[in-house]
Amino acid sequence: MKLFGSVFKSDTLDAGSQPWRKLNLIYLVFVFLPLLMPLDLAPLKWALTVLAVLLFLPIYWRSYVQAPADALRSALLIALLGFALIFVHAGGGSFIVYAMATLGFHQKPRTALIVGLSLQAFMLLLFVGLGYPIIAVLPMLVISLAMMAGAIFGRREMLRNAQLHLSQTEVVRHAKNAERERISRDLHDLLGHTLSVIAMKSELARKLAPRDLAAAIGEISEVERISRDALAQVREAVTGMRTTEFSAELASARVTLMSAGVAVQIDEAALSLTVPEIYTQVLGLALREAITNVLRHSQASRVEISLKQTDTHWQLCVQDDGVGIGARLPGNGLSGMQARLSCAGGGLQLSAAQNGGTLLQAQLPNLPGKAAIQSANDASESISMALPPLVSALAPR
Repeated sequence: MKLFGSVFKSDTLDAGSQPWRKLNLIYLVFVFLPLLMPLDLAPLKWALTVLAVLLFLPIYWRSYVQAPADALRSALLIALLGFALIFVHAGGGSFIVYAMATLGFHQKPRTALIVGLSLQAFMLLLFVGLGYPIIAVLPMLVISLAMMAGAIFGRREMLRNAQLHLSQTEVVRHAKNAERERISRDLHDLLGHTLSVIAMKSELARKLAPRDLAAAIGEISEVERISRDALAQVREAVTGMRTTEFSAELASARVTLMSAGVAVQIDEAALSLTVPEIYTQVLGLALREAITNVLRHSQASRVEISLKQTDTHWQLCVQDDGVGIGARLPGNGLSGMQARLSCAGGGLQLSAAQNGGTLLQAQLPNLPGKAAIQSANDASESISMALPPLVSALAPR
């Protein structure tokens, strides 16, 4: 009972938007069944039955979004409608089934059992008092108990799923915050002291230049050395950040899609392959944009993600079973993805999938290890090369 007690202290579920609420109304056919088998054309019975159903519907609709105390009153009102209709025909017992389900969904199990069994006992006495055989009432008693038990466990499962969704969201949020803090600490530790030293030595060189040019050049040379060391440290730090970026995007994509109710299948190769450092950020951003488009535009129920490595290229595939691309023009996100892939020597293909959805394929060339490292280092080396000319300009002639 402690488990149920703690669960029912949770926030109210959004049961009013659940599709099974409308599906449950199909059981109203049992309210009219005694009038249809055999066919009873008594106008008064039909009028009272329709009136009972019209009174029942607003009570039923509100009961799913009410607090437990209000939902208890709604369940008792539904049961009261059923008891009143039993005096007309046996179909009124179907309202007792709805009342039992409402009790099971909103009340603690002990309260639901006490009130539900009391309603069943009163319904049994009422049927027997009106001359109905007990054997004809027993199926309704069993069904109403089963409905209440199903509502109790259904509520419990919904709360667990809601708590799991909140936990996943919280884990993702904490992971992002932790990563931001780690990057901030690393950058502060790497650059804070170095930039302070560069600033002081640059100021010293400016003051020494009019009086002692050789000493000023020495300080500038020291600035160059410190700058190169800092660049090497930054490259190492960025490499460490990027090595986990694609795997983190895969995990984030899985959680995001599952939280939105979209089934996701990730190929095992995508989890086992080691993406080159130069491509981790590009592929990670491409995957993030693809998942964003699936959630915004595709109306998909299933997404498949795969990553393949061949002798000539790397290929990331994201396929959904949604409405397809149609005549929609690429937005800024896809254009930016195409631009990033093109800068890395790759490309983007967007086409209709065989199942009617959309297939996104991002390709990058499978460069040799040395070529990849050289491409990654070109930008940082260009910064370092800007300092020697400055030293030469200050050298005595």
